[in-house]
Amino acid sequence: MIQQMEGGAAAAPVPNPLSDLSSPLTPPVTSDPPPFPYPRPSASPFISEDQFGCHCCYDVLVNPTTLNCGHSFCRHCLALWWESSRKTECPECREKWEGFPKVNILLRDAVERLFSEVVDRRRAEIQRNPKISQSLLAFQRYGDQAARGIPKTSPGRGAGGFFSGVLTALTCVAVMFLVYHWSSGDGVHDLLVSKPVSKWTPEEVLFWLEHLGPWTSLYKEPFLQENVNGRLLLMLGDEELTRAPYNIDNQAHRRAVLAELERIKELGVKPPQNLWEYKAVNAGKSLFLLYALKSSPRLTILYLYLFDYSETFLPFLHTCCPALLRTSEPMEDSLPLNHQVHPSWRQWAEFLVKYLLLPYQLIAEFAWDWLSVHYWTSRFIIVNAMLLSVLEGCVLWRFYSRAEIRYRVCFSLSLSLSIPVTPTFSLFLPIPLSSFT
Repeated sequence: MIQQMEGGAAAAPVPNPLSDLSSPLTPPVTSDPPPFPYPRPSASPFISEDQFGCHCCYDVLVNPTTLNCGHSFCRHCLALWWESSRKTECPECREKWEGFPKVNILLRDAVERLFSEVVDRRRAEIQRNPKISQSLLAFQRYGDQAARGIPKTSPGRGAGGFFSGVLTALTCVAVMFLVYHWSSGDGVHDLLVSKPVSKWTPEEVLFWLEHLGPWTSLYKEPFLQENVNGRLLLMLGDEELTRAPYNIDNQAHRRAVLAELERIKELGVKPPQNLWEYKAVNAGKSLFLLYALKSSPRLTILYLYLFDYSETFLPFLHTCCPALLRTSEPMEDSLPLNHQVHPSWRQWAEFLVKYLLLPYQLIAEFAWDWLSVHYWTSRFIIVNAMLLSVLEGCVLWRFYSRAEIRYRVCFSLSLSLSIPVTPTFSLFLPIPLSSFT
């Protein structure tokens, strides 16, 4: 009986209470997946393209890149902004980003799922644009250099950096040349333009006579024998120069000496005859013109026109844009008079065109007029003016290329506000329009 009970117990399974508790928790195996608790996203009237728009191009985001500040832009828009501004900052809030921005994968997948047709169309347009491709390549190269710790260099600085280096080298050479000239040269030039004529020595009178021209070598000996000083020089007249011991029989030579005597009697000192003597007499003005004409030539010339018209501006204009002389008189006699004559309309027209377009050419033409007096100095000024003109052209071209992005933003604004777009209007948009909203 015990065996029957054991056999019966072995035949009948013993119920497990734990299996009863766990059986309701085990889901039945089916072929269909469980229902998703939330509705899948889809392009619906509640989701528009404006909610996923770029604040630079105002279109659907393509490869959205999120910055540290939280703003997202198309990657090519961010690359164009970086290439034009050379700044690692947000185009909207101007907060600088740290590191190198990467594509927001979650936002990219969402935009591609919602607006797949628009994204495909925009990607095809971007791939067909070589400028955008170059900007993206340069932007990625910049990120690779930043990741490797290479010093960051901005694009488009090749030409400007080259000319800036050449100008720096020429400036150093000019400074060395000027130091050598000032240290090795005698002080006779500076002395005569600041020393009264009545105190001139016979050697200084002889130097003044030699400075009038090579033709004065015929009359150096009488002045040296008579030991003519400054006081005696002021007493000389037409009759004294005609008679012995001077015997200046050539009427043109005698008129030139008398004209120069009248000038020094009027001024009391020797008038400046070259750039170094002018610097000795007008040290402050020379220093002002040296730096002002190089950094801002148009404003400096305008300042000379308003506040130094007769003394500086008129000689500068007549030298750069000379009038056509109808007479055949020599340049030495006509130059002081022409510098005080009111310019003709032809001179004004030529001067204004050069003033607006090529101001450094005016400086080069002024230096060209002094080639016979200052050989190396004039050539250095001419080369420097040429390089400054090229550098200004590079800056204007760079500014024009940067204005293309602003023109696109202005075009988007015109579509919404019905404003006619002009390149001039787009130049006044240095920041994205989203900053004003």
